[in-house]
Formats: sequence, C-alpha cells, structure tokens
Amino acid sequence: MILLFGPTGAGKSMQGQMLAVRQGWKWLSTGEMLRQSTDEEVIAILKSGELVNDELTFQVFEEAVQDARDKQYGNIIIDGFPRTKEQAAWLDDYMATMGEKIDIVVVLEVPEAEIMARLEKRHRMEDTPETIAKRMNIYRQKMYPVLGIFAEAGVKIVHLDGTGTAGEVHDRIFEEVMGAWQS
Repeated sequence: MILLFGPTGAGKSMQGQMLAVRQGWKWLSTGEMLRQSTDEEVIAILKSGELVNDELTFQVFEEAVQDARDKQYGNIIIDGFPRTKEQAAWLDDYMATMGEKIDIVVVLEVPEAEIMARLEKRHRMEDTPETIAKRMNIYRQKMYPVLGIFAEAGVKIVHLDGTGTAGEVHDRIFEEVMGAWQS
C-alpha cells in the first residue's frame, strides 16, 4: 500500500491516478471512497455537508480496500487518508491485523507560493488566499504527528519535490515507489 500526502493543490490526486493507470493499481481517495459508499448514513452525512466521523470513515475504507483486494489489484494507492494521528494509529493497527503493510509514504513538498498559483487556476470559491493559508497551516499541524506514527512503525517515508511538470513529478514518485515495492 502506498500513501500520498501533501497539502491541497500539491497534485496528490493527479499523481495517484497516473500511477494507478500506469501500473494497473487501485487509486483510492477518501472523498472518492465516501462518495461511492452505498451506506445510507454516509450518503446522508455527505448530503448535509457535515464531516464523516472516523468510525464511518474506517468502515468505508475497509470496504474499499476489500473491494480492491477482491478485484486483485496489485497494489493500492491511498490519497487523503489518514488525516489525523488517531486515523494513522487505526490504519497501522488495521494493516497489522490484515497481515499487510504500508510500503511507502510519499510526501509531495510544494512551496506555498506554488500552491497559491495552482489553486488560483482552479477557480473554486473556497480557494481564497486566506482559506488556502488556513488549510496549509492545518495540514502542517496534522501531518507531522501522522508521519510520526508511521516513522515509529518503521514505514519508509520520502519527501519529494512536487514542483515541475506532472510528468517530472510522476517520474520522481515512480522511481521511489518502485524501489519500495521491490524491496
């Protein structure tokens, strides 16, 4: 299993999807998993605009991973999960229980000025300089404790330059992931 980390606008989803297509692996994003859920409670929460609690997120995650395993994908790329220290501890326990492991955590590092420029092009109403700065701050506060859980568990963590063309970033990720996958 591969985990992709990075702030909003770092390119996690694009890179995860590119890697999945290239290798025939399954890309799963937290948002995508929740939107594809058939659980009526999850659907009701999403429609209300509220955040889905950890318990339901874990349930949906387990179902999505099991579905990917049933379809015999060679590997799974997770985008946007875990987001908190509690979720990271749960994932570490879940993987141990399933007899699986996280092969690598890839953290895309992108300067804040680059993030701002990228998000301005998306033209989303929530992408104001103030909200972007707030999300970056929250990301930094929550990311380090999450990475600490994985570091303590001995998971390989790589920080990669997330700037450049999509192809250049993809090549960096591919090289690191294939090295972890083969070791």
